[in-house]
Amino acid sequence: MRRLILTGWGGGSELARSGLAEIVIPFHFQFAWGPLPPAEKLSAYLAAYTTDLGPAEHWSDWVRWPRGAKERKLSLAEFCEPYDKVELWFAATVRDQLQLVWLLDHLSNYPALAQKLGLRLLDSDLMFSPDYDFAKGERHIPVGRVGAKEFEIAKLAWSAYRAPTPEACIDLLHRDLSALLMLRPALLELLAELPSPLTGLGATETRFLEMLDWYVNTNALFHLRSLRGTYVWGEVELGYLLEGLALGPKPAVAGLGEELRTIDLGDLRGRHEVYLRSRLSLTEFGKAVLAHQEDFSRHNPIDRWWGGTHLTNERLWRYGTVLTKP
Repeated sequence: MRRLILTGWGGGSELARSGLAEIVIPFHFQFAWGPLPPAEKLSAYLAAYTTDLGPAEHWSDWVRWPRGAKERKLSLAEFCEPYDKVELWFAATVRDQLQLVWLLDHLSNYPALAQKLGLRLLDSDLMFSPDYDFAKGERHIPVGRVGAKEFEIAKLAWSAYRAPTPEACIDLLHRDLSALLMLRPALLELLAELPSPLTGLGATETRFLEMLDWYVNTNALFHLRSLRGTYVWGEVELGYLLEGLALGPKPAVAGLGEELRTIDLGDLRGRHEVYLRSRLSLTEFGKAVLAHQEDFSRHNPIDRWWGGTHLTNERLWRYGTVLTKP
């Protein structure tokens, strides 16, 4: 039986070595940060290869191919056709759940392929220890069938997340999402990162301020994940959030290196070096924000994306116990 695995961020290398499938195709989109890729770009990524595409702009660019392999020119759906089983391995993380609903939305257009699909959901992330026993599979539930309900929920979720306001995602929470077990927790994590009605900050920004009562370095803020208690962002995005708190007109955080203002966003090593040598503390304004006496967004520019929603000071959707319109 020929088996193919489609998987999310972080799982490609270990799954490729597991021997569970002839080939493993990982997906690397970060849909939680920045503007969503245009629909045309996402379609081209999954369609047949063309010379118009640049590096890493086609699904086949992430696969190690034998020299001269012709299959890499195919669309993803065409490539899947010869396989008897196509398993989707995705984790509980927000990043993976967004990739999963995007991919299921696409694959729902191929009814014949849908009959081959199975879904394995990991309880945390897709990082496996070198001695992990894939045969026992302690960390993943048995493969489940992908049917009409799974496709329906995925299409609704992907459409809702791409919408120009978060309202459709709130509406989605009132539906039965049990067909995709880990989608609801992921949506709630995402919604918690919308600005608070009280402070104008999301959950991770708030935890940064709270942790600065005890820690002074970025290593603690970025990597003590279980203590921070928020899991949506990776280190790069966490750095951007911290810079927003520290380098605006009225900072909530002091001590972050001023040279970050001039270092190119693509210079990750240079930015990381500045993070490591910074010694952080709360400003008086930061303490007031943390005490719900000030609103960060009333003194500092907001310009970021939450799915298809562009958050600005004039268009600041907020979420607490309910969603608040601008």
